Amino acid sequence: MAFLQVNCYSNVLEMQVMLNVILPQQTKKRIGTDSIGAATDVPVLYLLHGMGGNHSVWERRTSVERYVDELGLAVVMPATDHGWYTDTTYDMKYWTYVAEELPQLVREFFPQLTVKREKTFAAGLSMGGYGAIKLGLRCPERFAAVASLSGALAFTDDPAPLLSLRKRAYWEGIFGPLETLGTSQENPLYLLSQLDPAQAPKLFVACGTEDDLYPVSGYFAKTAAAKGFDVTYEDGPGIHDWKFWDEWLPRVLAWLPL
Repeated sequence: MAFLQVNCYSNVLEMQVMLNVILPQQTKKRIGTDSIGAATDVPVLYLLHGMGGNHSVWERRTSVERYVDELGLAVVMPATDHGWYTDTTYDMKYWTYVAEELPQLVREFFPQLTVKREKTFAAGLSMGGYGAIKLGLRCPERFAAVASLSGALAFTDDPAPLLSLRKRAYWEGIFGPLETLGTSQENPLYLLSQLDPAQAPKLFVACGTEDDLYPVSGYFAKTAAAKGFDVTYEDGPGIHDWKFWDEWLPRVLAWLPL
């Protein structure tokens, strides 16, 4: 595998941005596991960070590079601050960056990566799980499968749960009026009602049974299944931490239709 650190300019965000990329590479006589490399049409996973993370956190906190070593899969790990993969009300267009500009930059820098829907995936943890599911539901023509680990996947018009975590100014800076979030395009639960399940990517949802977001993840998955979406839901012992995410990342990778 090759591990690359990219610093480039985002025209959407009007600032320098960073992303880490794992690329398949053919290797010989290497101690440890063998690598599978490809020159063209390489499958790609956009792996999104949670709150408090950045482009480096998956590489630092998990064994992601080792996990994908034999899969022939490229992994793109961008940084989007605390913007919830959303075009914020304070004019930082993190959604437009991740959903539109980032894939264009990736194809420009790494032309060997696929442009095919059936080989393009997204996954993330917590805020990143939310972002991955939102990518799949709002851009179903581009993703074959998306996965959430411990994701915040369901909002209502009651702001109390969000306000227990951070001040209103923070949340409304991202989403706008909280009292309308339940029927917003930023709410994955609402997006389920706006999309034909036959057009949607496969969904994978997992959460630790001791995680505060356990009821939310389960409710989203149950609702998606009831509406006819192709959703896999799994849970197990764990809290909202890297022990759980490192343990479950290989399960996500095994689930991907590679």
